[in-house]
Amino acid sequence: MEPKHGYYDPIAYIVTAREQGWTLKTLMQNKLGVSRKLTSRLKMTEKGIMLNGKRVYISVHLQEGDLVELRMEREESDDILPENLAFDILYEDSQLLIVNKPAGMIVHPTQGHYTGTLANGVVQHWINRGEQVRFRPVHRLDRETSGVLAIAKNPYVHQHISEQMIAGTVDKIYRAWVHGTPNPPSGRIEGAIDRSPEDPHVRVVTESGYAAATRYQTLDIYPQQNASLVELELESGRTHQIRVHMTFIGHPLIGDDLYKYALDAPITENERAASEELDKKLGRQALHAFRLAFVHPSTGQRMTFEAPLPLDLQQLQQELQSDRRD
Repeated sequence: MEPKHGYYDPIAYIVTAREQGWTLKTLMQNKLGVSRKLTSRLKMTEKGIMLNGKRVYISVHLQEGDLVELRMEREESDDILPENLAFDILYEDSQLLIVNKPAGMIVHPTQGHYTGTLANGVVQHWINRGEQVRFRPVHRLDRETSGVLAIAKNPYVHQHISEQMIAGTVDKIYRAWVHGTPNPPSGRIEGAIDRSPEDPHVRVVTESGYAAATRYQTLDIYPQQNASLVELELESGRTHQIRVHMTFIGHPLIGDDLYKYALDAPITENERAASEELDKKLGRQALHAFRLAFVHPSTGQRMTFEAPLPLDLQQLQQELQSDRRD
């Protein structure tokens, strides 16, 4: 019996001469990278695993030129209310959606925030396109962080990009405007992160935390405002990692109410006044997910996506540059 909502577009693969004689199971695991969990799911699906148009056991041996097709049943995010919301789409195909998330928008509904999230808007967008897809963000961005975000349209794509992130082959590049001037101007911040014992919403660097590392490079300096523009690359993906690490080295993000200068930070009163003025003007942490690059699970091609700066960060940068010229 056909599933109620049909299937996602199949993952199709033509067996090469090198793979002749392999079992279908070996091909799925070693070439297509299908997890055991997803393999079990496909085996339970009527047309989940097909060879040359016929349903087969995964123990079958393959011949050069065989067509392997894997089909997953379509799913819906029944617990997410569709809602017309504005967000920029950077790229979309049948397997993947890449968006430029606005600052101030939560990625997924949480307790007390059931509407107005990116998920609500994406589900409505798919309904408008006639697609029935479950919302599967591959990673998250803080509510007040803007920028590029990847959303998988099926379990296979989600699994593969997640594995690339674990392997460290995904480029996650951010731009941030921070207080002060990092010294040295580039480097690697290594500091384990965990919840603060005083406040579960706050993360801190602690020896008992989870390993985390961030690379940074200073791109521009604004002496009059005691501020700098830095580019950051995540080697891990801990909650609030950039915000915590930059505060840890004495350069918290402009506009970050949660992570600010410590009371004993070595800055002058004038520098502190300039920093507080910048915080008030922006109203959110000056952090933007600028670039995301990974291998597309279906095509095998490495793809790079960049999100243009939102208006508030453009204005911040122009103001900082203007003060420097003056």
